[in-house]
Amino acid sequence: MIIRLCYVSQRDQNRENLLEELQDILITARNFNAQHDICGVLYYADHRFFQCLEGEKSIIETLFTSIQTDERHYQVIHLQTENIEQRHFREWSMKYVRRNSILKAFLKEQNDQQSSPDQLDSESLTKCLNALIKATQNKVQPKRKIGFKYRGVNPLI
Repeated sequence: MIIRLCYVSQRDQNRENLLEELQDILITARNFNAQHDICGVLYYADHRFFQCLEGEKSIIETLFTSIQTDERHYQVIHLQTENIEQRHFREWSMKYVRRNSILKAFLKEQNDQQSSPDQLDSESLTKCLNALIKATQNKVQPKRKIGFKYRGVNPLI
């Protein structure tokens, strides 16, 4: 059975190296997801993660349990799990979308007070997912390292 699971979580604002953390999350997710036929999207803005995962029910549920204990996430809020017949994010093992003015405006309109997806109802969540499908995928650029070893060299990833 194929399902879609969506959740929101907080990122600890005191943790350093946001870009390295996002890069690590995306590399790990893309590798794992490619091996387990999972696809989805990760949206990050205002110290919050929103993620939608699509794949085999048992694998997605095990993955979500792991996410709930991951130190990079706290206050994990499960928004929805539903059976699906068609995957919306088939093109991406893990699409990444960062703060986006169109999506932020949509979320603010839905919530009145804040631009966060943690209070979306089922209908609004579907609209949010459609907006994420249309959004441009972003790349996470690693922080340039400074020091003797990297002097005059632009490290490739």
